[in-house]
Amino acid sequence: MAHNRRTLGDLALSAVVLATLGGAASAQQTRAPAVAPTAVRVETVARGLEHPWAVQILPDGRYLVTERAGRLRLVAADGRLSPPAEGVPAVAATGQGGLLDVALAPDFAQSGFIYLSYAEPRGSGRNGTSVARGRLRLDQATPRLDEVQVIFRQLPDHSGGLHFGSRLAFAGDGRLFVTLGERFQMTFAQDLGRHWGKVVRLEPDGSVPADNPFVGRPGARPEIWSYGHRNPQSAAIHPVSGKLWIVEHGPRGGDEVNIPLKGLNYGWPVIGYGIDYSGARLHEATAKPGMEQPVYYWVPSIAPSGMAFYTGELFRGWNGSLLVGALAGQALHRLVLDGERVVGEEVLLADLRERIRDVRMAPDGMVLVLTDSSDGKLLRLRPASP
Repeated sequence: MAHNRRTLGDLALSAVVLATLGGAASAQQTRAPAVAPTAVRVETVARGLEHPWAVQILPDGRYLVTERAGRLRLVAADGRLSPPAEGVPAVAATGQGGLLDVALAPDFAQSGFIYLSYAEPRGSGRNGTSVARGRLRLDQATPRLDEVQVIFRQLPDHSGGLHFGSRLAFAGDGRLFVTLGERFQMTFAQDLGRHWGKVVRLEPDGSVPADNPFVGRPGARPEIWSYGHRNPQSAAIHPVSGKLWIVEHGPRGGDEVNIPLKGLNYGWPVIGYGIDYSGARLHEATAKPGMEQPVYYWVPSIAPSGMAFYTGELFRGWNGSLLVGALAGQALHRLVLDGERVVGEEVLLADLRERIRDVRMAPDGMVLVLTDSSDGKLLRLRPASP
């Protein structure tokens, strides 16, 4: 695997990129060469969402949106919001926790199953990331989930409100990947006896695939696929290779794009490219034998959340790009890929000054983004000219 590794001095050489909505200049840094700006038109599909976290497109063209406070909404094509769905599990809406990702089962058209990841209250002020599935019923004005079953619980639970993860991604073989934060207890990302700071791989019913890398290993959780992660809030399956890609938050610097492979260690907190929030040194080094390097990283941090591979033709020249939302960076980043190398970067939507929480590609080639605020919006992007 080839990797992009550049110093802060290299970063300074390419510090100016275009904020491509409106063509204004921006002082944000980019680590790959800036590419020609794309003129984008932004349309508001829906507004009035309270800190929306994830969006999924239903086969009939409507949208499912999670709100972190614990609500699941159906959004009509004209932007009307349904009442909150019934049957959604209770969430611990504390700190970064709440109702997080939503995914459709690969056989959704037949089964009607959807999957939710969320911070689950576990009693006595403790909580943990869990995954539940249920059958989505849309035959009444108020959506509801039936046959709700918790299929995975991150262990152990914890009393804090930070670093829950969590994105869901179904691979081509139908297995489910779940990204899990290390609960701001960084050393435990290296502990195979805990689900903290891991990517786990499950069967659709929550059981453990027999070929998971740590099945049968004493002291290791059998659900674990890869480890040494910090707080991955982005995940998608590559449309050609079928591999899982994730993007995870660093501390001050060192947000990483990774391709988690079976049984491998991605280094947190032993290696990395950031520093502690205090400004102190955090890592032993930037590299160490037995620990994987990121495909790409950002210094300073953009606070990445939500990602999608672009596979359409509507945006000329975008096919094969990786789109990544940025919270602190308040932008949408388009990474131009050559295989598993990032060879260009474009920063879009900076003029909106919105925290981008999720990114999805629509079947017609347009791009959907969610903005994270008390008046969150579902936006649709299309080329500014035909």
